[in-house]
Amino acid sequence: MPTQKTTKITTNYSDLVLRASKGHFVSSHSHSNYYIDVAAQKSRLSEAKAVAKELCRNYNYNTKIVDTILCLDGTEVIGTCLAEELTKNSFININAHQTIYVVTPEMTGSSQLLLRDNIVPMVKDKHVLVLAVSVATGNTANSAIDAVRYYGGQVVGIASIFATQKECGGFPVESVFNPNDLTDYFTVPAHECPLCKDKVKIDALINSYGFSKL
Repeated sequence: MPTQKTTKITTNYSDLVLRASKGHFVSSHSHSNYYIDVAAQKSRLSEAKAVAKELCRNYNYNTKIVDTILCLDGTEVIGTCLAEELTKNSFININAHQTIYVVTPEMTGSSQLLLRDNIVPMVKDKHVLVLAVSVATGNTANSAIDAVRYYGGQVVGIASIFATQKECGGFPVESVFNPNDLTDYFTVPAHECPLCKDKVKIDALINSYGFSKL
């Protein structure tokens, strides 16, 4: 982790812990005072399953159909586990076909999301749930919403591990963790960063893949 101070937040699942380091971090869209480390949730099967089960708690009384899960930020393992959870008998009313596509878009140099021709039928005329690591600024989630619409799909919601917003692009955001778990968390545009104004040095550059110390 990039700093000495790491916060671990537990959940109802023994396999699921939020790991967050406090410091000064910079992404392509914003500055923040916490780095949320979700590498284990994305890569470790037991934690990915725990994330999926926790997210499914938000859909217990949801009657919306989910045909496709669009995985952002390397969340394919979680997306597969989430698809499995949503197609269990207790959620059978969500999906009439009892199966769900799990797809990953490509990212162009201009940060637009691209689907190849053989993947488009898995989104076109389908009800799509967008799955992301986090929804903070909302830029990536909004790009995904635009892409789903462009390819003829219908967004039914957004799911993430950590989110600072309850809504993005007019769609509900469901998350395992939120700012209530990190009461002093902030993410702001660079020109509004209080750490920069106080001349606090940047600890690391961050993105969905991880961090690089400076």
